[in-house]
Amino acid sequence: MQEKAASGILYLCATPIGNLGDITARVLETLAQVDLIAAEDTRNSIHLLTHFGIKTPMTSYHEYNKVDKAYTLIAKMKAGENIALITDAGTPAISDPGEVLVKMCHEEGIRVTSLPGPAACITALTMSGLPTTRFCFEGFMPQEKKERKRRLAPLEKETRTMILYEAPHHLKGTLADLYALLGDREIALCRELTKRFEEVQHFTIQEAIRHYETTDPRGEYVLVIAGADEQTLIEEEQKKWEEMPVAEHVAMYEAKGLDRKEAMKAAAKDRGVSKRDIYDALLKEE
Repeated sequence: MQEKAASGILYLCATPIGNLGDITARVLETLAQVDLIAAEDTRNSIHLLTHFGIKTPMTSYHEYNKVDKAYTLIAKMKAGENIALITDAGTPAISDPGEVLVKMCHEEGIRVTSLPGPAACITALTMSGLPTTRFCFEGFMPQEKKERKRRLAPLEKETRTMILYEAPHHLKGTLADLYALLGDREIALCRELTKRFEEVQHFTIQEAIRHYETTDPRGEYVLVIAGADEQTLIEEEQKKWEEMPVAEHVAMYEAKGLDRKEAMKAAAKDRGVSKRDIYDALLKEE
């Protein structure tokens, strides 16, 4: 049962990403009892509400009005109204303008609670077959090629499983950028999740590129990508230090503001040797 308070509450209500049967009883109860539903697209959400016989008034809350409309919604909650926030599909505030409303509610002292439910990123991850213990979520990539490459660049040495969202008309470009940056990693491409024609394709990135040379991408994709091998990164880093003269290595840390003693200690740690070894190597290089 929803709560009444001096100020209203913002309820983040997860909605199905495909199969309507995935909605929770708690979300249905809340949507029926709040004073107002803020929806990403009321034209889409009306079908969901009609299906479940919910007649609560709706208002739009989307990317293009997320700040101005947030002030309006906060004023309503301060007046005691309870509001439910829903997105077109999945959990609000994940790659979604709801993030802004939640932040502003916290700043204004308005209580926010989340009603768990479907999220495409978690659904794809758990069925991808890739490691789930540690993962990072990157959301949608920028459409502009240069900006997309900038966003992807920090992932080159990411050892966690990575999750991205991508639209069909940008999929080929993103796969090409991933291959250029990461090499030929394992990747699962997930689409139509929870729907009748649900599809999870397992490729290497290069195989995926070849596949979509002859197949048109369709629908929104969740890309689940294998992280870098930790041991390989360690070996590559070690090789880099071994190829660098010890004096240059120590000087690098001195240039960052460390004194001679601390610079030698840092270089020794990088190389996996003792500080005495660094001292001896410096004497030989002089």
